[in-house]
Amino acid sequence: MGESVYKIVEVVGSSPDSWEAAAAAAVARASSSLRDLRVAEVAEQDLHIEDGKIRAYRTRLKLSFKMED
Repeated sequence: MGESVYKIVEVVGSSPDSWEAAAAAAVARASSSLRDLRVAEVAEQDLHIEDGKIRAYRTRLKLSFKMED
């Protein structure tokens, strides 16, 4: 087996429902343009607040994928 090289990109997903839904949205969207996603690491989570209420959950992910030859 030869050596492998992976690239890491950061993406941010948002959802009005939860951090998990925000992460799922980010992975789903990234999968449409990146091939062979391997690992998603949660780098950060935050909230968008308006008028004292949570309006959106945001999850920043570090996604890795194997670089092609």
